[in-house]
Amino acid sequence: MISLFRKIRQKLLQENRVTRYLVYAVGEIFLVVIGILIALQVNNSNENLKIRVFEQEILALIDQNLSRDSVLIAIELQNAILANQMIDSILNQVDDGIFNENLNIWMGKVVTFERFKSQSSGFEVLKSKGIDAISDKKLQVDLITYYDETLFKLYQALLDVENFFNNDWIPVIKKEFKDFDYRVRMEPKNQKVFFENPNHIILFKLYQDNRKEGSIRRLETALQEISSLKTLIKKQKK
Repeated sequence: MISLFRKIRQKLLQENRVTRYLVYAVGEIFLVVIGILIALQVNNSNENLKIRVFEQEILALIDQNLSRDSVLIAIELQNAILANQMIDSILNQVDDGIFNENLNIWMGKVVTFERFKSQSSGFEVLKSKGIDAISDKKLQVDLITYYDETLFKLYQALLDVENFFNNDWIPVIKKEFKDFDYRVRMEPKNQKVFFENPNHIILFKLYQDNRKEGSIRRLETALQEISSLKTLIKKQKK
């Protein structure tokens, strides 16, 4: 097409028909511009298609990661809630003056800590490509909130409980207990004497409060946010 216009221009110049030459020159430029615009449009369409394909793939991966997080968090939440319930059982039985093997088993479930590590591979890939690859702005914000804020607070709450275990319980276990089987049972040297010490009762109550106001609350918040995220992702994947 370009070569054809070139021949026509040359012929018009030879015939000294300047006006027609200019018309054909403008026409040639117009066609070139149209061709470039079409090429850009096709390229943009291809890029948009690639972005949408990536969005669907990364959302599927993030959805899988969140499902895994949900299962693991639910397990740790159940353990933490059970531990706090058993502290109530321990304190109630001690108040009643009943000292038996149940206390040893319950303590084995209580004097523990929860651990959790999020599977965030999908979100890390998304960040490396650019969060704008997600077209839903609310989903963008909620993903950032979960992975960069909620999980940070959850890790801190879990670490607080673990530090309490290491710094407060371990010295007592070494001094006051003759048997310790993690998550199974723990037996004081003298059960009655151990529980008659008010400092030990306070220790249980502090541990219970640390879990209730810290890790349990943060675990519940994380589960709620995961549920909301999975709902948004499901809508976006339709």
